[in-house]
Amino acid sequence: MANHFELHCPSRAENVGLCRVAAATFAANAGFSVAEIEEIKVAVSEAASNVVVHAYPKEEGALTLRCEELEDGIVIEVRDQGVGIEDIAQARQASFSTDPERMGLGFVFMESFSDEFAVESAPGRGTRVKMRKRREAPAEAS
Repeated sequence: MANHFELHCPSRAENVGLCRVAAATFAANAGFSVAEIEEIKVAVSEAASNVVVHAYPKEEGALTLRCEELEDGIVIEVRDQGVGIEDIAQARQASFSTDPERMGLGFVFMESFSDEFAVESAPGRGTRVKMRKRREAPAEAS
């Protein structure tokens, strides 16, 4: 069985850092470089922040982070059971946000720091963000 973990926590701002550190530690143990871990931290922070800010606008809800090691990298999922996204294509556009105080770049960062990226959502049923990150091939000695 591949190494994996699942973390369930309330959708609170202070838990964004917890998710970021958990994913970074998992990635470090899976052999990712410092630069790759920094990208993973940004992507996970953006995904968890979206849950806190957008998934549950009126009350606290559940945030789930799941990481699984693959032969060549990891898969990271961030899920909620919140309000969902009506138009995923629109939400993925740079600068789109339902909150005028936000820059709307979360999905852009997540996608740019992932080798594969997917968003599944349905209004009233929540959202699942899935990111796959492959390890860089180690540099060959000359």
